[in-house]
Amino acid sequence: MNSQALIVDDEPDIRELLEITLGRMKIDTFTAANVTAAKKLLSEKKFDLCLTDMRLPDGNGIELVQYIQKIQPELPVAVLTAFGNMDTAVTALKAGAFDFVSKPVDLERLRGLIDKALKLTSGLSEKEESNSPFQIIGQSPAIKTLQLEIHKFARSQAPVYISGESGSGKELVARLIHQMGPRSEAPFIPVNCGAIPSELMESEFFGHKKGSFTGAVEDKIGLFQAAHGGTLFLDEVADLPLHMQVKLLRAIQEKSIRPIGTQKEISVDIRILSATHKDLAIEVEGGHFRQDLFYRINVIPLSVPPLRDRKEDIPILSEHFIQRLSKEWQLTTPTLTSAAKGALFAYAFPGNVRELENILERALTLCDTNDITAENLQLPATQVAGIDTHSSTHSTSSTNTRASSPPTPSASLPEGQTLETYLTDIEKNIILHALDETRWNRTAAAKNLGMTFRSLRYRLKKLELDDGKGE
Repeated sequence: MNSQALIVDDEPDIRELLEITLGRMKIDTFTAANVTAAKKLLSEKKFDLCLTDMRLPDGNGIELVQYIQKIQPELPVAVLTAFGNMDTAVTALKAGAFDFVSKPVDLERLRGLIDKALKLTSGLSEKEESNSPFQIIGQSPAIKTLQLEIHKFARSQAPVYISGESGSGKELVARLIHQMGPRSEAPFIPVNCGAIPSELMESEFFGHKKGSFTGAVEDKIGLFQAAHGGTLFLDEVADLPLHMQVKLLRAIQEKSIRPIGTQKEISVDIRILSATHKDLAIEVEGGHFRQDLFYRINVIPLSVPPLRDRKEDIPILSEHFIQRLSKEWQLTTPTLTSAAKGALFAYAFPGNVRELENILERALTLCDTNDITAENLQLPATQVAGIDTHSSTHSTSSTNTRASSPPTPSASLPEGQTLETYLTDIEKNIILHALDETRWNRTAAAKNLGMTFRSLRYRLKKLELDDGKGE
């Protein structure tokens, strides 16, 4: 059975163009010249898609979008807007429109929009979160609300601005919005805006042609083209320099980009999701972020709650992380003692879910029994209210009791190395030397290194030294 679409426009030529285009896509069409006729058809038939003009004789497209949101919220509605009128388009998206199309209608872009809309109504893109490799873990009211919002916003093509503290799971939310929407089979391209050098930003986002500047030894596809058909996630968008904000705004408005060294505009079909731990409204007030760009990316605001506001999820999250890490490291899954659970519940978690995962990863390496104690967690005592994290009767291995001062290293690093890579190399060499001395007997090597077998096993996996030798 063919899909059915409702076309609402008072211009006969536009209605005919849309009817022909949809007819060639094997979609049955019904037309209305005004809001009244459209409401009558909506009461008589069930549609899979609605295309409506913004200006109608007895009302406007926004009113129709709002009406459909009340009677049939699952019906995707695309609004036809005047060319360049982004303010109207944003207003339509905020009202609940699935997407918008500028006049004169670009038929290729229209067909792409229709395909995505029909995926929603056919259920092809609707994926259960439980079947996803990315999940929001928790049962708190705050998380249940967030899960409902993700389901709802996944059906739209409007830009979503995700706010929340560092470590609260903003990228995870973005991935779920992408995966549960009609673009799920296309690329999800995340980019940390604060990690790209300012002078390379335009090339990274829009690409360049060979020879367009010194060092451009070959053509490069930018992030916008890489995300074509899918989703571009701009993480830490507040860190974009002002000159790049101007170029980004134009790319979002025009839905096209121009690689460095070319004169030709390239159309891109992407959905923009953005996030930052900063308060963008304050950044706008301070002149650090353009108000017009904020208006474009903040069509749908979505706030991710901090962990301290959903503490009832800490036991579920802890169990999830411990089981996953134990499986990855091929260890017997330990359990949290009552004192450890109390310490976690009392802790403020300034680093949110990411910090909880890191704490449990560290604790898993320190415990040498099947119990993770409060002492293993090594929580800052000043941030744990009323909990003595050292009250456990269990004593950890000698790794924790050695208090000798570390040697003072040289103030300069070898050329081409960071402190992290330098220290990693030292750790690798020490562990490999201990393993060579014991002929890869890991139990003996761990003893010589003053650590538990579990801790050594973790470090071998982390440093990619676990080649299956020995025990």
